[in-house]
Amino acid sequence: MLKWKKIALGVSGALVLAAGAAWFSLDKETRGLLATLPTNRDLLFWSQPQRDAAFRALDRLPVLAKARPIAAGGTPMALPAGAPLELPLDVAAYMAGQRSAALLVVHDGKVRLERYGLDFDAQGRWTSFSVAKSITSTLVGAAIRDGHIRSMDDKVSAYIPQMKGSAYDDVSIRQLLTMTSGVRWNENYSDPDSDVARFNKHVPEEGVDALVSYLRKLPREVPAGTRWHYSTGETNLVGVLLAQATKKPLATYLSETIWRPAGMEHDATWILNRSGQEISGCCIQAATRDFARFGLFILDGARVGGRSIVPDGWLAEATSTRTGIGQPGRGYGYQWWTYEDGSYAARGIFGQGLFIDPKRRIVVASNANWGGGASDRTASAAREAFYRAVQKAVDDEAAGTRGSGAVR
Repeated sequence: MLKWKKIALGVSGALVLAAGAAWFSLDKETRGLLATLPTNRDLLFWSQPQRDAAFRALDRLPVLAKARPIAAGGTPMALPAGAPLELPLDVAAYMAGQRSAALLVVHDGKVRLERYGLDFDAQGRWTSFSVAKSITSTLVGAAIRDGHIRSMDDKVSAYIPQMKGSAYDDVSIRQLLTMTSGVRWNENYSDPDSDVARFNKHVPEEGVDALVSYLRKLPREVPAGTRWHYSTGETNLVGVLLAQATKKPLATYLSETIWRPAGMEHDATWILNRSGQEISGCCIQAATRDFARFGLFILDGARVGGRSIVPDGWLAEATSTRTGIGQPGRGYGYQWWTYEDGSYAARGIFGQGLFIDPKRRIVVASNANWGGGASDRTASAAREAFYRAVQKAVDDEAAGTRGSGAVR
């Protein structure tokens, strides 16, 4: 089942406001944005206005956990304007229902729709939440192509020796990416006895990464590869593995392999956990146009200069169903949500999303702050309906049968 009550592991522990001089070191705009933020550690309990302010400025908060920059290059990927796409719905009403900060539709390489809300704009950075999972997955493919990782079937403990002797001795990188490790994990943020709650209080052994220290003590529930179970903790473990394998911070590796060469326009940032490691299951801050550019990069086969940064066939595996999730027509690839029509998506709580349809050459990038909170099922269903509406509009346009009375 799709689990929308998720927030990336490590965020609640990282976002602790500092006091005193740190506040006054911020620029005037940021102080204005954050004037109403609480000292509460848990984003799920922030008010809607507080989230409106924070989601555009998490990397500028005076938090105990810092952000690492993801440098962009000098020549941005072009995003030329195309004819406005005629949609069979009221876009303004849809955005109001989503509480959209940004909505961008790119078709065949051209921007067909671009709108902003919540006083956000094209220059600002909005946090991705779990959209970052799909970017982390792509870095795994790059690390295989670059020779840092030998095989998707290598065991986790081959790259993180401190996991030897744990349940992860039986878990492959492939199983981490498909969330089929079979290791026990409870990510219910309303449960005070969940693994998330326990992890946030966990005191690691000296010299051991906090996440590794916690995960290596978890028991196995079912054989590896036999059950899909959503776990942001394991995506974060992928990040630890990547850093060990590449000998580089994830933000640096992302900049070198994708952000610079693929033509992102603006620098981005990646929030760090208490161990100084990027929270790989969450928290890349980037401009919405650059999220769309990442989608176009994936749509084009993850190629830079005509050469794919991932092994032959790897991306097709990553973006197609590797395991079922208990929903008809839906599945999970390598940190991508998949659909039976061949399209796929990255999803983050509170309405962050990246939808890619290779058949129609569509990319939809969206940022929001859902009014119903992280698990707003009504907003989630409306977003799925919007994706279908974009597909229909493109099909109607190709067939020469544009709908009448469309509100753009």
